[in-house]
Amino acid sequence: MADSGSDRLRLEVFHHLFAATAEEMGVSLMRSAFSPNIKERRDFSCALFDGEGRMIGQAAHLPVHLGAAPLSVAAVRGAFEVEPGDAVLLNDPFGGGTHLPDLTLVSPVFLRGAREPDFFCVNRAHHADVGGQHPGSMAPARDVHGEGLRIPPTHLVRGGNVEPDVLRLLLANMRVPEEREGDLLAQWAANRIGERRLVAMGLEHGARELNRRAGQLMDWTAELTSDLIRGLPAGAWSFEDELEEAAAEGAGRPRIRVIVSRERGRLRVDLRETDDQVAGPVNTTRAVAEAAVFYVVRLLLPAGTPTNEGVMRRVDVLTRPGSLVDARYPAPVAGGNVETSQRLVDVLLGALQRALPGRIPAASAGTMSNLTFGGRSGGRPFSAYETIAGGAGGGPLGPGAHAIQTHMTNTRNTPIEALETQLPVRVLRYTVRRGSGGGGRHPGGDGVVRRLRFLVDAQAGWVAERQERGPWGLAGGRRGCPGQARVRLAGRSTDRALGGKMSLTLAAGSELELLTPGGGGHGRARSGASLRRPGR
Repeated sequence: MADSGSDRLRLEVFHHLFAATAEEMGVSLMRSAFSPNIKERRDFSCALFDGEGRMIGQAAHLPVHLGAAPLSVAAVRGAFEVEPGDAVLLNDPFGGGTHLPDLTLVSPVFLRGAREPDFFCVNRAHHADVGGQHPGSMAPARDVHGEGLRIPPTHLVRGGNVEPDVLRLLLANMRVPEEREGDLLAQWAANRIGERRLVAMGLEHGARELNRRAGQLMDWTAELTSDLIRGLPAGAWSFEDELEEAAAEGAGRPRIRVIVSRERGRLRVDLRETDDQVAGPVNTTRAVAEAAVFYVVRLLLPAGTPTNEGVMRRVDVLTRPGSLVDARYPAPVAGGNVETSQRLVDVLLGALQRALPGRIPAASAGTMSNLTFGGRSGGRPFSAYETIAGGAGGGPLGPGAHAIQTHMTNTRNTPIEALETQLPVRVLRYTVRRGSGGGGRHPGGDGVVRRLRFLVDAQAGWVAERQERGPWGLAGGRRGCPGQARVRLAGRSTDRALGGKMSLTLAAGSELELLTPGGGGHGRARSGASLRRPGR
């Protein structure tokens, strides 16, 4: 750890060099990708790792991607030796991935004269389709094989050349292969940008100095995490919440329970009392559980703290194999990455509000509100995926934001112009869902209403939580309004309500209306003030 003021300033320079490199990787990926989901919604993340597989820097992208990325690097390092110019692709949830649509590319970086990788450049991007039963690879399935193509660590690029047989095999199992190919090559280009920047840094500063500074940054973050843990009161704090029906017979309402405690200078996060994995698509692997913990701990650290391996160095995460948050093969996991990850954050914050009541907000929307759809238009296949924003929870210091992606997601909305230009749909309504935030002294933010009409026959999928009970409030604040999905079939004059996890066959002219949850309120409303009760 740097001690002098001048050395601390120099260390900050390296902090921003690493972060800026990851940001530049992301800009490259965004600008060169083919799919709206990556180039418009920015559903991707980029990070740098040292030769031992420890995260040393990241861009401000998606927490659910970034917190799980260390296990992807570990999977590649454990699979085989890599050489200069290689790029290894994976998505296997049971071998370093999260869920199948998230394709992760890991590229080693060798500085001058190195025989082993000095660094790794990593990016993870959500592809709009990777095969499986339904377009979008997100609709309910009974096992992971129904969700799409499962890829263990595999060389997409070897020695600077794309492996044509591997690429052909991948594209043969995915809808809209031209789009998938363009996105994969954009991921490779992004990692090459990161590699060039790290090589240039190595030439300027030397490999030893670069690694020394990376180590100091991780130590600095670990010290700040230790300070946070020491500041917690003694004791243990528990919280539990449940998921709604898991879209499979007998799946019920699986419960997530956490006990957070401070023990001998370490933070202990115990999830072992969580229910067993289910037949529905809401299971997660341990990687996603670790990502949720990483995110929550990082939230509580001071602004400007370098985000790296040091966040988790003083944290122990305990899970039970075969549980909802440490699922075993062949459990379906598509919705766990996007929905159960959000509930994990809710229960972690719910537990910590007992220890830090002045810092924790009420629950936010608690769902990514995932819509997939696909089919054929003009003789060509199409497939699309988007998440729809909701309301943020009100906090001790102020109200929640309206129509925003919260917690484990950090994407943008898909612009109407991009959606209608590239896909056979029309957006009929897109507005803030007024009054959907929970009432309180600091009300929750409002959700969103989005209504689409399909211009061709399509298969659609909807995976969302908080459709029955809205996000909880804190300190006397009220729950936000639950979400709702409705369909109006072609030729009909009325809407009918849908469940939270559905797959639908829609004829041209059918319409979907999606209403996302508002955030919970914080604190009791002052006498005479509007409660802003949840409403439509």
